[in-house]
Amino acid sequence: MKSANFPSVRVEPELRAAAEDVLKDGESISSFVEQAIRDNIARRLHHREFVARGLASRDDAKQRGDYVSADEVVARLEMRLDTAKAQAKKKR
Repeated sequence: MKSANFPSVRVEPELRAAAEDVLKDGESISSFVEQAIRDNIARRLHHREFVARGLASRDDAKQRGDYVSADEVVARLEMRLDTAKAQAKKKR
């Protein structure tokens, strides 16, 4: 397969110096940039999959009637916090 190029990226001299400062032995700026792109692609794919699983789970829970709204969760947590605070005051 024929290789392709990314377009040149203009950066501030400080950013280039920072990148050069963290290069490992034998590593080039090009390989560093390539690895950064690969890492970001993987991270974004994982994030996309995570969000898709979360939305599917939410939809499934709503369909099953097993869904609790965020407002309800927050209200329950606030009640638990209030109870814990009241118990802590009694112990004093």
